[in-house]
Amino acid sequence: MRRVCQDGINYYVFEHLADQAGLSHAIFTRHGGVSHPPFATLNLSRSVGDVPEAVAENHRRATATLGIALERLCTSWQVHGAQALVLDQPNWGERPLPQADILLTNQPDVWLSMRFADCVPILLYDPVHQAAGLAHAGWRGTLAGAARAAVVAMSAAFGSRPADLLAGIGPAIGPCCYRVGPEVAEAFTRAFGPEATAWLRLADGGGPHLDLWESNRAQLVAAGVRQIEVAALCTAHLRHEFFSHRGERGRTGRFGVVIGLREGNG
Repeated sequence: MRRVCQDGINYYVFEHLADQAGLSHAIFTRHGGVSHPPFATLNLSRSVGDVPEAVAENHRRATATLGIALERLCTSWQVHGAQALVLDQPNWGERPLPQADILLTNQPDVWLSMRFADCVPILLYDPVHQAAGLAHAGWRGTLAGAARAAVVAMSAAFGSRPADLLAGIGPAIGPCCYRVGPEVAEAFTRAFGPEATAWLRLADGGGPHLDLWESNRAQLVAAGVRQIEVAALCTAHLRHEFFSHRGERGRTGRFGVVIGLREGNG
């Protein structure tokens, strides 16, 4: 990945997505906003207890950095599932928001946006049909097959061929820090069989550690995706850079991810 600093805002981009004309994306860090601890500083969630005016200013700064209008954002109420939503218009001002953990669009200047603090951001781009996708996968979403569901939904909505897709697996809690209970390990073993043993590791101190990066990458591969970039950045280990629900014991903000198609992308 490539780290960018622009107008006081820090964000990351995937190398193979950054080279695509007509596509823009950003995985923001926790820096560059106005929120106070424990949400310092670029918290983009309105549901964690932060001051609404601070969250609004953080959104304004983030979108201005990308040169897009705040009113062109699309988002959802994330519920840790695998439901896909195809969007052709912004929904930023709508309340209540639709429930979905996969957002898709093929419309220019419709910007998909989600929030994260350990769960896996999955970015997808179809350069043939000019379509973009964004998925949110914690352990529940990974267990539900959100990565595969996003690929299937893009194929159904836009005719995307999985082999054409460019995918990015963003910063999320890594296997170094993500200890899970035996019930979670058993659920993965039941759902995925022997393949799940590669995603569950025993670490010092006992107990399985779940590899969300690899489990989501494997789902993309199984769905036919061949071009995948994995950030391999652990949010719990890099708490100075990203918000981490696990690393900060639940009292923290959410960093944002945005992806969309520019006008005139052909």
